[in-house]
Order: sequence, then C-alpha cells, then structure tokens
Amino acid sequence: MPPRTVALVTLGCTRNEVDSEELAGRLEAGGWTLVDDAADADVAVVNTCGFVESAKKDSIDVLLEASTLKHDPVARTQAVVAVGCLAERYGEQLAASLPEADAVLGFDSYSDMSRQLQAVLAGERPASHVPRDRRSLLPLSPSARQASAGAVPGHQAVQVSSTAPVPTQDPDLPEGVAPASGPRVLRRRLDGRPWAPLKIASGCDRRCAFCAIPSFRGAFLSRPAADVVAEARWLAAQGVREVFLVSENSTSYGKDLGDVRSLERLLPELTAVEGIERVRVSYLQPAEMRPGLLDVMTSTPGVVPYFDLSFQHASPSLLRRMRRFGGREEFLGLIRQVRERVPDAGVRSNVIVGFPGETEDDVRELEAFLTEARLDVVGVFGYSDEDGTEAETYGEKVADDVVARRVSRLTDLVEQLTAQRAEERVGDVVDVLVEQPADDGHGVVGRALHQGPDVDGTTTLPGELLGSSQPAPGQVVRARVVRADGVDLVAEPLPPGAGAEGRP
Repeated sequence: MPPRTVALVTLGCTRNEVDSEELAGRLEAGGWTLVDDAADADVAVVNTCGFVESAKKDSIDVLLEASTLKHDPVARTQAVVAVGCLAERYGEQLAASLPEADAVLGFDSYSDMSRQLQAVLAGERPASHVPRDRRSLLPLSPSARQASAGAVPGHQAVQVSSTAPVPTQDPDLPEGVAPASGPRVLRRRLDGRPWAPLKIASGCDRRCAFCAIPSFRGAFLSRPAADVVAEARWLAAQGVREVFLVSENSTSYGKDLGDVRSLERLLPELTAVEGIERVRVSYLQPAEMRPGLLDVMTSTPGVVPYFDLSFQHASPSLLRRMRRFGGREEFLGLIRQVRERVPDAGVRSNVIVGFPGETEDDVRELEAFLTEARLDVVGVFGYSDEDGTEAETYGEKVADDVVARRVSRLTDLVEQLTAQRAEERVGDVVDVLVEQPADDGHGVVGRALHQGPDVDGTTTLPGELLGSSQPAPGQVVRARVVRADGVDLVAEPLPPGAGAEGRP
C-alpha cells in the first residue's frame, strides 16, 4: 500500500488539542504519515469546535476552505473529514448542510479512525454520526461510571495503566509512541512547544442554563491518576516542561474515583515527575473550591499559583438564573483567600453579559466586582442562545444591540483594569518559561507563572537585555519586570543564582 498522509487541523480549546494528539498517535500507529499542511495530505481531518456560534462558524469556514483543496491541481488532498465537538453535536445535520465534507464522524469513531479514513480514500462515505445526549451513556451515580466508561476522547491515550516510568523514545517505534516496556501512549505531539495540555477528566455534571457542553461531552468522568501520571512522564520525555491540566471542571476531579480530594493528591505526584517543572491547573469552579485544594495549589513546589476561576457574572440573582452559585462578595472572598496565601498569584476568569433578564443593576454589580477583584485576565462574552439549553427557552431576552454595547463597555473596562494589574507587576521578579524567539528575531518570548498558555499574555526578554545569551525554548529564566504593555510584560534577565528577590 502506498504511504498515506493525513493532516490534523485543530480548532477550539486545549481539550481539543489533546484529542487531536491522541488521534495523531492512533493514526501514526496505524501506518499513516502525519503532515503539517492540509495541501500535502491525502486526508485533512478538521477537529471542530461547537461551543458558541462564532466557533461553529469558524469551524465551517475551515472545513469549506479545506474542501477547496480537493479541486486544487497542486494540492494532494483527496478528502476532508469533520470530527470534534461540532461533528459530535450536529452529526447528520452538519453532513446534510455541508456536502463538501466527505465524512462527519463522532467521538465513538476515534478508536477506529484509521479504518474510517481508509474507507473514505477508497471512495466510501461512512454513515454520518447520529447525535445523542452523551450524558445518557454513563450511570447517574458518579461512583458507577468508571466501570461503564466507553470511548472518551483523550482518555484512551495510555493503553496500560502503570506507575512505571515511561522510557525515552525507542528509534524503532513511530515518533510519539512509547515502547511496550512502559505504558503505551497513543499520543503524538503536533508541535514543539515546551508546554502541553494534559487531560484529567471529561464532561460535566453541572447544569448551567447557558451551556450545551455536557450534552455532547457527556457526564463528568475522571481519568485514573496512574494514567495521568504516566502520560505526564511521557510528555516530559518529549521535552515538555509545563503540563497544563485541562477538563470541563477540574475541581470535580476524583468524585467518581471515591475521593473528592484526588486532585490534591495528584498534584504532588505530577510535580515529582522528572523533567516537569510546572504543573498548571485550569477550569476551576468557584463553588467547588476547597481550603485543602487552595493550600495544595499555593504551597506545593512546582504547582503554579494560577487560578482559572469560572465566575461568569457577579450578580447573585442573575447567577441563580444561570443555575450557578455565588456572587460578588463570595467571589471577592475567594480571591482574598488566594492572595493571602500567595499575594502575586495569577487569577483569571470569563464573564457573560446580556444573559436573559440581565438588568442595568446587574451590569453595574459586575463592573464593581471586576474593579475590586484586580484580575490578571478577563474574557468578556456576549450571550447568544445555544441549541438545547435551558436559557434558550427563557423570556426577557436582551436585545442584540444592547448585548453588543454591554460587551464593548465591559471590554473597555477590562482592558483598563488588566493593564493596571500588569503595571502593578513592574519591579517584580518572575520566572519565565521560554517558548519561542521574539518576532523580530531579537530576544525570546515566554510566560511568567501568572500567565497561562495562549490567551493570558506573554513576557518578553528583549535581545538588548539578553546580551550574547539566548535562552532556548524550555529554559526557565529568572528576570525582573521592567515595563508592561497591556497584559504583556517586558523583563530583564537576572544574573545566574539570583533568588526570589533578584539578588544572588
């Protein structure tokens, strides 16, 4: 059989990145050659996002763009396949409205993806995925879920549960697949970054009125700690220095394993993995934060004091309407607890404006909270109806033009507040994980502890401040912040051996 090539195009969140790398590992183990450019691939697999309307549109645009390659005489592309959240959520409906895609495959197809793609290249058109509420696939009781779990993207990467160290790459195995003497990790890195997302759970049991994710990602399911640690060892062997723990709700980790404190126990195990210098946790629910978890996250060497807290709003009455808990005072109290432990901890969040029934008083309550909270990063999203959600049925819808004005108003406020927060860090000593050369070729760009990957700002070490020393990606450089530009920082490297205060 001639060599078969495949390109994976990933849209959406870091959870999708994990799923794509698992698919890449499976396909490579099945004899496929991974290429970066869809034009160089026999099959372009687009891992779509189905979260909000703008993400759906982006996914469809990318699928259509990839489909044009099939008619490009220079491109190799013969087929385009849609996978991921949009494909899982809409399945047959997506296939009917997008005949340019040669197949629309759901999550249950991931374990058999190599055969599915072979069939597509042979001229077959596999049956399109039939959507269903994935919450129905697992028992209602969390304690019964582990024994009933079927195909869950990102959970099958480790084929043998073991706490044995994962040896480094065997040259006789495909790149990215661990040898049989340790756990076999069906994951293939698709980039050379010194950080990587690591999935600890999937799905969600919360019933937020605006969110459709549980319907297509399913009920909450933790990964066994041994699998998470084994995959972390494998990532370290690939040169990863920071693991970014991802899920739909990390604070629930372990509730289906019989121990709600499982995350507190897992974090020290991960920091003990040789080669891993940072462990960062994402997707924390404020209502589920525990004093013990706060203590572990702020006192365990190697665990980044970084709190990605899903506040969504600050008006108590509106939050109840959203089917959420808390409010301005509770949230400020939680942030105070974080900063009492680590004053310079990173705290970020997302908020929704324009939710049905939101009043001007609710907006002012949110503005007051953001002003007091001094968050490092805030994402501001305008509400839109999502298919199948409770909020879709609500009355008192806020007019689109009002939603747009509120988004603009809150975005302007957030930009001012986060820039002020960054200015407060000028003079601080930070540890910067170098990720890549600066765009101008002089200096390097990385992230301080309070900066999460991709969306939380960067720290630049300019060439004129580095001198003849050019740190490589993956190195951690101690530096002092000299200025801020929005949420981004510029820092000056300190002499080797400098301590937390910048002195040798």
